[in-house]
Amino acid sequence: MVEDENLEEASGYTEREKESQRDFCGCFCIPIRWFKMLASEMHWSFVFGVVVVYGISQGLGGALNRVGMEYYMKDVQKVQPSEAQIYTAITSIPWIVKPLWGLLTDVLPILGYHRRPYFILAGFLGVISMLLLALHEKLHLVLALLSLTAGSAGVAIADVTIDACVAQNSIKHPSLAADMQSLCALSSSIGALVGFFISGIFVHLIGPKGVFGLLTIPAGLVFLVGSLLDEPYMPNFAYRQVNQKFLDAVKAMWTTLKCPDVWKPCLYMYLSIALSLDIHEGMFYWYTDSKGGPSLSQESVGYIFSIGSVGSLLGAILYQNVLKDYPFRDLLFWTQLLFGLSGMLDLILVLRLNLKFGLSDYFFIVIDESVYQMIARLKWMPLLVLSSKLCPSGIAGTFFALLMSIDNVGILSASWGGGFLLHILEVTRTKFDGLWLAILIRNLLRISPLCLLYLIPRGDPNSSILPSEVLGTKEGIERQETENIELVSLINDVDVK
Repeated sequence: MVEDENLEEASGYTEREKESQRDFCGCFCIPIRWFKMLASEMHWSFVFGVVVVYGISQGLGGALNRVGMEYYMKDVQKVQPSEAQIYTAITSIPWIVKPLWGLLTDVLPILGYHRRPYFILAGFLGVISMLLLALHEKLHLVLALLSLTAGSAGVAIADVTIDACVAQNSIKHPSLAADMQSLCALSSSIGALVGFFISGIFVHLIGPKGVFGLLTIPAGLVFLVGSLLDEPYMPNFAYRQVNQKFLDAVKAMWTTLKCPDVWKPCLYMYLSIALSLDIHEGMFYWYTDSKGGPSLSQESVGYIFSIGSVGSLLGAILYQNVLKDYPFRDLLFWTQLLFGLSGMLDLILVLRLNLKFGLSDYFFIVIDESVYQMIARLKWMPLLVLSSKLCPSGIAGTFFALLMSIDNVGILSASWGGGFLLHILEVTRTKFDGLWLAILIRNLLRISPLCLLYLIPRGDPNSSILPSEVLGTKEGIERQETENIELVSLINDVDVK
């Protein structure tokens, strides 16, 4: 009987162990099945393009560029925080003219191809600009800004194609619009997590200019995508029709923008971003230079940003699994309110109240950055889904680029406004007496967009927003959009959409 009992216990333990292994494998297989579902619905090349552009170029490369540029401006160019805030905004100007890149790739093929030349151009710009920054011993500030702006233009040009794919697939598969944005967000967050984790280490080991040298790798991968991209060859393109196609696209965009269901959400998106003044450079200088501040090392800054990326990743996962079906207006109310309240953590830190509660600077900054990134991601995701819903067929890619450029104008306004605020309050490299007031003003302005929520439709994220007369466009433009806006297979497979 004892032997039988032992056998039963061993058998029970084995069954529990097998069940635990099945649960673990099931959890591990969920994202794999999700990727396979997206690949089967919209073709694997779409997923591949998102991972390369969002994950490697923008996520990983963007993280390295951010930390490298901050230390480059601070230690190499030796500018004031308010000036660094302005210069950082200048490098984002290529993102404001994204509709131009979208129109060019849609209506102006080069050597018979719509996509390949622009990917190659994007990679070439990135490689040359980063090499110039990395190899030049003492680059003048103006030339440095031009190089940084050229590198930003390369990333923006590559980004336009993926944005167009997302917009077009959101029209074809409206029920998967949130999943596509989650794929973009997850790729970007994971890439940023890895990039920020290694950024501080590389800045310490090889300096900010060495980090710019490393950024030639993501740019080279974009160049490689352009070389491998398989798309139809158009040998007899009628270039005389370019002007007419350009005018048709502009007219279609203007007609769409005049629709109240479109311009009202666009106005809210701009104001909600522009009113959230960006004073990051003032905080960064205080983190690293202030005698009364944390005096963080380069490695610590990278680690903190990487942990912040975990918060962004958690925000994307939370949106995908819990919040993606909530109405736009309800979700934006709570995320905007939490976004404003989360800024009070910066105020507690600058006033050194965390030390009175026994919380170390490093621990509190990690919590601050993680909470900020998570709430910012939750605030940004419904706006992205809403933007994809506002794009009419036929000019979906270009119009999505226009909406993103409106958001980027908001980011530029927030950055310049924050730089002006730091200048007015006399926050410099060594003087931070007015930083607490800048944080308080920023927090109050973050909450102000709650008064404008009536501009956002109450619609369900899974339903169409545009009226039927706007959804329809000229058949010729729509046919061209279908042929050109999506990434085709990188090998000669049959499209299985």
